[in-house]
Amino acid sequence: MIKTYQKEGHKIFNGNAIDVLENKIEDNSIELIFVDPPYNIGKDFNGRIDKWETDQEYLEWCYKWIDLCLQKLKDNGSFYVMTSTQFIPYFDLYLRNKVSILSRIVWSYDSSGVQAKNYFGSMYEPILFCVKDSKNYTFNSDDILVEAKTGAKRKLIDYRKNPPQPYNTEKVPGNVWDYPRVRYRMAEYENHPTQKPIALLERIIKASSNEGDTVLDPFSGTFTTSFVAKSLRRKSIGIEIDADYTKIGVRRVLNETFLNGEELKPELKTYQIKNQAQQTLFEPKI
Repeated sequence: MIKTYQKEGHKIFNGNAIDVLENKIEDNSIELIFVDPPYNIGKDFNGRIDKWETDQEYLEWCYKWIDLCLQKLKDNGSFYVMTSTQFIPYFDLYLRNKVSILSRIVWSYDSSGVQAKNYFGSMYEPILFCVKDSKNYTFNSDDILVEAKTGAKRKLIDYRKNPPQPYNTEKVPGNVWDYPRVRYRMAEYENHPTQKPIALLERIIKASSNEGDTVLDPFSGTFTTSFVAKSLRRKSIGIEIDADYTKIGVRRVLNETFLNGEELKPELKTYQIKNQAQQTLFEPKI
């Protein structure tokens, strides 16, 4: 059963992604799709273990929602898709004959813990940036400029030009993106094992959509995609199979404080609970 919640141009579906894509989303209707699916590496998503019986079963499942996403994407739309380093080559090969892959992005991050002892641990996640039509798609380069150190810091002169000119102080980012992972003490943190940072989605949505466009995320998790889309004046559609994670979306995106009589609020973190306990302890007794 698919449950639907919507408000002011933002729609949330609580249901299976493939079912929702097949039955609830119109073909050729979406300008931007961002997909961060389960990676088939054994993560625990509120009791749902992210592990298929075989790698082939996982890939066959992925190919189903990839085809559906492309079916829903407008002819001038953009498609960003992630998965683990182990499986991104299969996605790449599968997509090459269906879309144009413009960029193979590396989301790079540091780690506070030990990654591996007997091999080189993974410190990045890959993202494919694809379009249906390489001659007709949205890319707002001026909205995502970053500092160009050659011009901004070193203030070098380009003597190849006539007359010589200083190097630009800004540039379009390359395909290696350095953003920290969402940590427990960050304000944006929600209780989810693979939450993506707001800054990552801001770059993608600013670059590949315009105000009023619709952004779709079929595995919404903490609904950061929809949250950012709303903040940037886009419309959004978020799909999530887990009821508890869906509540996060209803709170973050639709700004609802109650759902079916249940109060919706962020889970208190351990240090917040401790601080509250200390305050209660030292409150004067009346």
